[in-house]
Amino acid sequence: MTSFAQTPDGLTIAYVRHPGEHPVLLVHGFATTGDLTWVATGWVRALAEEGRGAIVVDLRGHGASSAPHDPASYSPDLLAGDLVAVLDAEGIDRVDVMGYSMGSWVVLALVARAPSRVRRVVVGGVGTVEQFGYWGVDAVRAALLDGADPATLGDSPLAPLLASIRQAPGVDREALAACVSGMAAHPLPLASTVPTMLVVGDADPVTEGRDAAAAALGAELVVLPKRNHVTTLSARGFKQAALPFMEDTAPV
Repeated sequence: MTSFAQTPDGLTIAYVRHPGEHPVLLVHGFATTGDLTWVATGWVRALAEEGRGAIVVDLRGHGASSAPHDPASYSPDLLAGDLVAVLDAEGIDRVDVMGYSMGSWVVLALVARAPSRVRRVVVGGVGTVEQFGYWGVDAVRAALLDGADPATLGDSPLAPLLASIRQAPGVDREALAACVSGMAAHPLPLASTVPTMLVVGDADPVTEGRDAAAAALGAELVVLPKRNHVTTLSARGFKQAALPFMEDTAPV
């Protein structure tokens, strides 16, 4: 059953709490939903098999959450605040957190904003490059809103995603365009003060600078062979690395 948390700026954030002990907060990336990212790829099931629950969030602008059209409503810190609102709504003081792609930046912003709420972090599908700004905010927005051919982005990994979004029913493209502008206007929160793991596919161009990113995060780096930005998420190797890391009970 979907629940809703209220944010300080008056939005509602949709989430589903799946049963199990010590739930993991799961944070999806751009232009998808919590269900597509974490349920459809087997992550919630894998956690359940370990006896753990999950809290699957729809970020603002996505899924069943509020979808403002103002770029000022989107930043890593604001989206991290939404995660705090979800934790507060569930009465959870401290949690393990996983993010993928844009969700990784939100997770790292959560560590910066509320480090006492986070025990361990797994982030995936990122390097040192903010993709919206790198490929051009105006070009990405035009592909979303104005019918511009995503092929104009060249070999950008965003191009196939944007092409599929234009044909997907029920997607709020104005909200996604605002998210692009808002997120790109802020520096990447490339730091962590809690134990962190970074998981990337070796064929994923989005993870350019992965070694430098891992160094900046003080993170354990896991590189999965022959995996791209899409296939990394569902890889068995991702689960085989992340699940034991989050099960570690050493004091932190």
